[in-house]
Amino acid sequence: CFADRRWGTEGRNHHAGATALARRQRGGRGRGAAAGFVVSAAASDTEMPEALQTLVAAFSAVPDPMLRYKQLLHFAEKLEALPAEHHTPENKVEGCVSQVWVRGTLEQDGTVSFQAESDSQLTKGLAALLVRGLSGATPDTIASLSPDFIEMLGLKQSLTPSRNNGFLNMFLKMQKITEDLAAAPSSGPDANLPMSEKIQQAITASLSPSSLDIQDDSASHAGHRPESAEGGTHFRVAVVSEAFEGLTTIKRHKAVYAVLADYMEPKGTIHALSLSTKTPSEI
Repeated sequence: CFADRRWGTEGRNHHAGATALARRQRGGRGRGAAAGFVVSAAASDTEMPEALQTLVAAFSAVPDPMLRYKQLLHFAEKLEALPAEHHTPENKVEGCVSQVWVRGTLEQDGTVSFQAESDSQLTKGLAALLVRGLSGATPDTIASLSPDFIEMLGLKQSLTPSRNNGFLNMFLKMQKITEDLAAAPSSGPDANLPMSEKIQQAITASLSPSSLDIQDDSASHAGHRPESAEGGTHFRVAVVSEAFEGLTTIKRHKAVYAVLADYMEPKGTIHALSLSTKTPSEI
């Protein structure tokens, strides 16, 4: 179960900030105020992601609270497991008694996909509902979504007050993850570039290397990390730059990690780097 935490000032401020983000993104694409926002439960269903609309319609049509409860347990059984390596403080939903982790990824088509995990089956079911409902939506759609849909699901009678509040906390966490993903450089014009090219551009711009070699070693880690089979998670990077003059190896590595911070997990896909950092005089 979840710690009983009401949606007070912090929750309202976060949602206001997320909505402001959506306005900025829409304005940048020239759609302006005409795009509209979800502001109440009475708002048009078209303002919700299609998958979430389907879930809201399905759950609200079930008159028996116990049947809704059982459906959540079914969702929990079907939820794809979030690998243990992503059970990190950055991915944890705060303020909960149950352990809950949520991870988001910005896909190449500009939509967001989510993964989640919990040590409680009911909580896992609630997380699975959000994963199904929000995955595949764009960042501005998720950021502007009002939590009113939670009431529309009709789950309030099936859950304790603390679990209802925990469900809201998970949704707010997903909005925050989406906000971070949208703000990262990887969500900009170079979103479709291979990660190796993003690394090259970032290091070249910041460290002006005289030599730079980048090897994507992700496939060799696919055995214990299936998502690495597609690349973009593990790299061997050799940098030769005058910017390293007078710095220890540790400080040189820190400089490279700082340059690539927005491409490292949880914002980006890079899980690990193997670095060689030298000055021209050391070659």
